[in-house]
Amino acid sequence: MSKQDSEMVITCRDLQKTYAQGDLSVSVLNGVNLDLARGESLAIVGASGSGKSTLLHLLGGLDSISGGSVSILGQDVAKMSENQRGVLRNRSLGFIYQFHHLLPEFTAVENVAMPLLIRGMKPAEAQPQAIAMLEQVGLAHRLRHLPTELSGGERQRVAVARALVTRPACVLADEPTGNLDRSSAYALFKLMQELNAQLQTSFIIVTHDLELAGRMQRNLRLVDGVLTSE
Repeated sequence: MSKQDSEMVITCRDLQKTYAQGDLSVSVLNGVNLDLARGESLAIVGASGSGKSTLLHLLGGLDSISGGSVSILGQDVAKMSENQRGVLRNRSLGFIYQFHHLLPEFTAVENVAMPLLIRGMKPAEAQPQAIAMLEQVGLAHRLRHLPTELSGGERQRVAVARALVTRPACVLADEPTGNLDRSSAYALFKLMQELNAQLQTSFIIVTHDLELAGRMQRNLRLVDGVLTSE
């Protein structure tokens, strides 16, 4: 592994994904190449159905690839067991989705602490870290609230805190502002930019919002299964 490769958080080469539909094979990704450096923020845009979410799942080791390779912190995902991939995701990646996917029966701080508990950390150690991250995203006054007691923007901030509490090398976000009004969307993007600068966490954000995508350091467009520069 070269020095350049070791400085990359995520690298993929000739990444391909094909789905079987009956007797047909539907090609979604046709040779995607990508290098994401530590601390870099990247937006991926493209038409609905172009494969943006599929690409994000492959980059996060959440789905099997049909061809090519994906490496996270220099480790080839395809050569790892499912358990090894799970450990790598927990230690190196954070995920944010269009729907917050918070557990409804748990408070904000309990939701944020969950990845640390999954890692094996004791609750007495995990909770202060979860509280500190919620304070960082401006929710110190919402620690004990359930998701149903939070606004849409607040729920997404909890989701951001949950994604970042493990101090991941990269956060993968799939339409994170898709369910928010314009004001809340701008606030969330601003927050992610601030955390990107403060923590040197890399971000890959899939979005249909070109104006918000323009706030990221780099933009790529997914067209016909390949990435091109905006």
